[in-house]
Amino acid sequence: MREFITALLFVGSFCLQSQELPPINVFSPKDYGAESQNWAISQSKDKSIYVANNKGLLEFNGATWRLYDSPNETIFRSVKVFEDKIFTGFYMDFGYWTRNNFGSLEYTSICKKLKIPVLEDEQFWNIVELDGWMLFQSLERIYLYNLKTKEYKIITSESQIVKMMKVNETIYFQKQGVGVFKIEKGIPILVSNNSILKENNLVNIYLKDKKLLFLTQDLGFYVLEDSNFYQWKIPGNKEVLNESVYSSIQLKNGDYILGTISDGFVYLSKKGETKYHITQHNGLSNNTVLSLFEDEDNNIWLGLDNGIDNINMNSPFKIYTNTSGFLGTIYCSIINKGNLYLGTNQGLFYKKVDSNDAYTFIENTQGQVWNLLEIDGDLLCGHNIGTFLIDDNKATKIIDELGTWDIKPLGKNLYLQGNYNGLHILEKKNNKWLYKNKLEGFNISSRFFEVLDKNNVFVSHEYKGVFRLKIDNDLTKVEKVENESSIEKGIYSSLINYQNRIIYANQKGVFGFDKEQDFFVKDSILSSLYTKESYVSGKLIYSKASNLLWGFSDKNIHYISTGKISNVPTINTIPISNNLRKGATSYENVSLLKDQNYLLGTSNGYIILNLDNVIGFNGLDITINSVKNNVLNDSIKRVNLYEEAYFKSNQNNLEFSYSVPNYNKFSETEYHYQLVGNGNKWSNWSSESKVFFENLPSGEFTFNVRARIGSDISKNVATFKFFIDKRWYVSNLMIAFYILLVLLFSLFMHINYKRHYKKQQAKLLEKTQKDIELKELESKQEIMRLKNEKLQNDIDSKNKELATSTMSIIKKNEFLNTLKNELKESDTAKINKVVKIIDKNLNNTDDWKMFQEAFNNADKNFLKKIKSKHPTLTSNDLRLCAYLRLNLSSKEIAPLLNISPRSVEVKRYRLRKKINLPHNSSLTDYILEI
Repeated sequence: MREFITALLFVGSFCLQSQELPPINVFSPKDYGAESQNWAISQSKDKSIYVANNKGLLEFNGATWRLYDSPNETIFRSVKVFEDKIFTGFYMDFGYWTRNNFGSLEYTSICKKLKIPVLEDEQFWNIVELDGWMLFQSLERIYLYNLKTKEYKIITSESQIVKMMKVNETIYFQKQGVGVFKIEKGIPILVSNNSILKENNLVNIYLKDKKLLFLTQDLGFYVLEDSNFYQWKIPGNKEVLNESVYSSIQLKNGDYILGTISDGFVYLSKKGETKYHITQHNGLSNNTVLSLFEDEDNNIWLGLDNGIDNINMNSPFKIYTNTSGFLGTIYCSIINKGNLYLGTNQGLFYKKVDSNDAYTFIENTQGQVWNLLEIDGDLLCGHNIGTFLIDDNKATKIIDELGTWDIKPLGKNLYLQGNYNGLHILEKKNNKWLYKNKLEGFNISSRFFEVLDKNNVFVSHEYKGVFRLKIDNDLTKVEKVENESSIEKGIYSSLINYQNRIIYANQKGVFGFDKEQDFFVKDSILSSLYTKESYVSGKLIYSKASNLLWGFSDKNIHYISTGKISNVPTINTIPISNNLRKGATSYENVSLLKDQNYLLGTSNGYIILNLDNVIGFNGLDITINSVKNNVLNDSIKRVNLYEEAYFKSNQNNLEFSYSVPNYNKFSETEYHYQLVGNGNKWSNWSSESKVFFENLPSGEFTFNVRARIGSDISKNVATFKFFIDKRWYVSNLMIAFYILLVLLFSLFMHINYKRHYKKQQAKLLEKTQKDIELKELESKQEIMRLKNEKLQNDIDSKNKELATSTMSIIKKNEFLNTLKNELKESDTAKINKVVKIIDKNLNNTDDWKMFQEAFNNADKNFLKKIKSKHPTLTSNDLRLCAYLRLNLSSKEIAPLLNISPRSVEVKRYRLRKKINLPHNSSLTDYILEI
């Protein structure tokens, strides 16, 4: 199986075309929102790109595409920007577009405006400007339109006009089957009727060494020198003569680009040498090139049969894309003995430097290659299965320890090797590599390690931190392992030796080991390589050959150089985002090829960087393209860009679109904005080229926006000032109304408060008066209560006296009656006399008077009440009522009346009769209730 895989890799390596190409931006019909075919391309002064598409006119400002539909719903065949107008030609019409104050293009038909008669089914395939005239070419005619006088002329042809071209301020065109003509003073003049020009379609005409150079569709280049017509024999004819050419341009540097019908495009030098042949296989989105254009920044635009491509010819980057995926991800590269070696996750590959040869797989190296390094002229390969010596492009395993990360010099002919299971000692003896031993006592994977001295080594592990190892003098074991406390562990961290100084980098910054202080100290200059937000990897790469230190951040690559006079590091930035680099994070790799060319490995190939071609973007110019006003439940309206805008209160939803005409594939444009009047704070940088503000308050606002590419910020700040009117309820009139309303309300409240306070005062006085009266009443009641208590006490006292008196009378009368009854038994005169005296005392009215007086004191007015209620009552009846009022029983009343209890009952009965008391009512209760 291994032999089979090796053979397969070896055979497959011949299919790997090693062509490093400039970056290509690919725009599909879905990207630009129109149809597939694109027939012509032009550029305006603000660097916007215009494309004649099957569906209409496409505009690209570097951030967004916009389509202007064809006025008559036909295919656009040509476009040419001149000054402030975009001229277009399509089916039975031609005219120009101008930008209005709202940022949109408006079309004016020259044909309709001048009532120019066009032929049936006539289409306009080409537009050229010369001396203030615009020339529109169809297959049957050439129309000349004067930009100043607005007059027009027509050049007719009895045969089909194949092509019209401008060469050195002269207009040439080809008549099919006739030859090539030029226009002088509005008249066509024959230039050549050579059979080649009569029988073959021309693609373009150029001026070369003061001679006309004709490019035919199928026969290549021909030169017209005086009357001689001959083929231009060039090295590139191998490609040119094998292709059917549809479009072509000559670049500003004199080189040529030929767009073919079915095989992409061919790039020729001015001497006719083939520089590139780019097809759909190695980067184009389609092989049929309908149109070509070179913009102001020397980018090449291709209008394709299916899409639009943009090639950054002056980019400092060249790209090798491994379309088959055979190479895999590149982890390291090196030049050794005239060969370029690539270490990948598939194995080790090589080719001759500066050749377009295929990459060849080196047998026995299938698997992960981690490192390539040259030591004393030997090329060593750190591999997943050990260490290989590469000699004569053959791999020989010299160390069988699993997983070799790196090898560093330790002493004379001694080397320290980092492996998956720790550190090992190698020795080079008699030009042979020998494995000595493993350093016992340390088994942690050692991808990053640096030698401080023979007995001290630093090892960095991103999950466990940085270890300081103390090695014995015999180099057999690690005597002491310490965690370096002055720095923290961190994901994607690295450890390198930079200018004899050990450097550690992680998300917190870059730290250098200070030998005097014996710990790591943060390096403020190197730490500015990245911020916490832009950190993607702490991997640092030092190239001794170029004395450059490389670092990587989210949006940029950085290289640090030292000045020729000063040793102060200078940080240089190259804008290329991490997404575009597409490398394995923490396994970034850079190697010097030659001069200022460096190879950067990626996940599907590599990038060649030429530092001499790196230029800044100090000329960035940002433009606000449109301002849209969005009203709820209404259509979106564009706003005039050239005057201050005033919006109603309900027109407070605004969208701003802006852009920078940057067409560089590897440089990402970012924007940030500020809305003065609504926080005034600049937003974070973002690649979004529009922003929407919703429900803005009333007031005066200024919208500012800037752009940056890498570390270069746009030279201008695009500004738009606008006002949002106050809502109707906060307008000046309403504010005046509110003030008046407040004044009236204040007056009303003043009057009401005055009335209220008066009422309150009156109530307070009334309440005070009532409180006083209540207090007086309470005082009177208290006095009355005290009087009542006194009266009650008097009554109680009287009642007590009455009861005492009554009981005395009762006792006295009972005693006398008893005594009387005892005496009656003795029949003597003297005793009778004593009885009479007793009867006199029993019937003594003084007792009654005394009782009556005491009774009246205790129960005042009772006798008067009952006498007034029952006038027929006698004094004896009243006496009985008084005794009943005291709730005395008949037995108790009898002694008081000096009668028997039976007689008392008779008296009670008679009394009931006199007062007409019902039979079922109690006499005592009736007396008590009066």
